[in-house]
Amino acid sequence: MKTIVVVGGSKGIGKAIVDSLKETTKIINISRTSTETHSNIINYECDITTDELPVLEEIHGLVYCPGSINLKPFKRLTLDDFQNDFNINVKGAIKTIKAYEDVLSKNNSSVVFFSTVASKLGMPFHASIACSKSAIEGLTKSLAAEYATKIRFNAIAPTITDTTLAARLLRNEKQQEIMKERHPLKKILEPTEVADLACFLLSNKTAGITGQIIPIDAGIVSVKN
Repeated sequence: MKTIVVVGGSKGIGKAIVDSLKETTKIINISRTSTETHSNIINYECDITTDELPVLEEIHGLVYCPGSINLKPFKRLTLDDFQNDFNINVKGAIKTIKAYEDVLSKNNSSVVFFSTVASKLGMPFHASIACSKSAIEGLTKSLAAEYATKIRFNAIAPTITDTTLAARLLRNEKQQEIMKERHPLKKILEPTEVADLACFLLSNKTAGITGQIIPIDAGIVSVKN
C-alpha cells in the first residue's frame, strides 16, 4: 500500500483528496487540525509555518494544500500581507520538500502543489496571492528539472472552488451566480473535481508527466466568455 502525505488534509481540497484515497492508500495528514479517524489515516497536528514536521520514513507521494485568499486593492496590501501569503503558500512548501526530499527520492514519488488561475490571468485585488502562486509555478518547474529521475513535481491551478477558504466570495446565491457567469462553463469548482486531478497526478498513470502547471479553470483563462 502506498503512503501519501497530505499537508492540509483536514479541510477543503485537502480533505477531498484524503477522502478519495483513504480506502486504498495510507494517508499521513499534516494539518493544524486532525481529519477523521480511519484505519488508513495518521494525523499529525502541525502549523506548517511555525512547527517542526514529523519524521517520516516511507512516502510515495505528497500534496501541499495550504493556501490563502487575501484579496485587497494593492493600496491596502501591506508588506506583511505579501510576507504572510508567501510564508503559507511558498515557504511552507519549500520547508516540506526540504524535510522529505530524501525519502521522496527513494520511491520515485510524485509531488503536487497548488497554483491559481490568477498567475496566468491578470485579476484585480490578486497581487499578493498571484505573486506567491507564481513563485510556486517557478518552484514546480525548477524542482521537476532538478529531481527529474527521482521525484515528479506538478502543480494544479484551479479557479474558485467551493471550500471554506472561498466562503467569503461565495457568501450568498447572488455572489455565487456572479462567479459562475464569469466562467465559460458557468460553474464553480467542487473540491472533489480538483481532488480527482491531484489523485491522478499522484498515480502511476502519470509517470510521464512532470514540471507541468495544469489548469482546472472552467474555461476562464483560455476561452472567451
